[in-house]
Amino acid sequence: MNRILINQLKDKTFLAVGILSTLIGLILLAIFIGDILIEGLPRIGWKFITSLPSRVPEKAGIYTAMMGSVWILLLTTMIAFPIGVGAGIYLEEYGKKSRLAKLLEINISNLAGVPSIIYGLLGLEIFARIMNLGSSILAGSMTLALLILPIIIVATRESIKAVPQSLRDASYAMGASKWQTIFHQVLPASFGGILTGIILALSRAVGEAAPLIVVGALAYVPFAPKSPMDEFSILPIQIFNWISRPQHGFIVNAAAAIIILLIITFAMNGIAIYLRNRWQKRMIG
Repeated sequence: MNRILINQLKDKTFLAVGILSTLIGLILLAIFIGDILIEGLPRIGWKFITSLPSRVPEKAGIYTAMMGSVWILLLTTMIAFPIGVGAGIYLEEYGKKSRLAKLLEINISNLAGVPSIIYGLLGLEIFARIMNLGSSILAGSMTLALLILPIIIVATRESIKAVPQSLRDASYAMGASKWQTIFHQVLPASFGGILTGIILALSRAVGEAAPLIVVGALAYVPFAPKSPMDEFSILPIQIFNWISRPQHGFIVNAAAAIIILLIITFAMNGIAIYLRNRWQKRMIG
């Protein structure tokens, strides 16, 4: 009896500590976001978004960094989407179940937790030096594609696993081949989950700065990139550059850029949640 009471007391204590820690975290986050909103909202405007970098805080804008982020996001999607989804389909539908396959599956899951700076060093050596891409948008995009590939592969496999086997059996019974079943039945049924995983992976990539700094992204770029081989900057690096300056005007600019980056990230996560819920309702229906 005493042991049961002690265990119940421990459970209640852990629950209370967990609730208290969550509340403290939420309060600190609210204070942090509130301070950023107070500092940055008055600065946000069309001129701030379309202006080039400047040494004068009041004239500086995020146009080059935002365009660099857009280029990075688009190219990363174009590289990671077909490779990640294709690898997930192969491993789940065609790959043989063996010790090697199990080891590969474990390693792919582990790669999702590797620090991003490691991917930056890998991208620097392979893409920037061996492939001679230099500090270009293409090198940065390929580095971020490596970073999010494990996430996309895992999301693809889990989404395909969730498709009922009866759907495949019905397709085979109608005379469809394995590829026809995958392309016309399995992928449409699982695409909501796959797309959710891709968007969440990209929302992580859009906030990464460390691997791109290693590859060669610049803190100051006086022009917007026009091709994949151009040098570039991105919003997180621009924010870091402004925060490191002593003038208060640059601190205000950094707060405004953080708000825009948060809006982009929250929008991408919101789209992912919407697609996930819609896919779940479709599967239940």
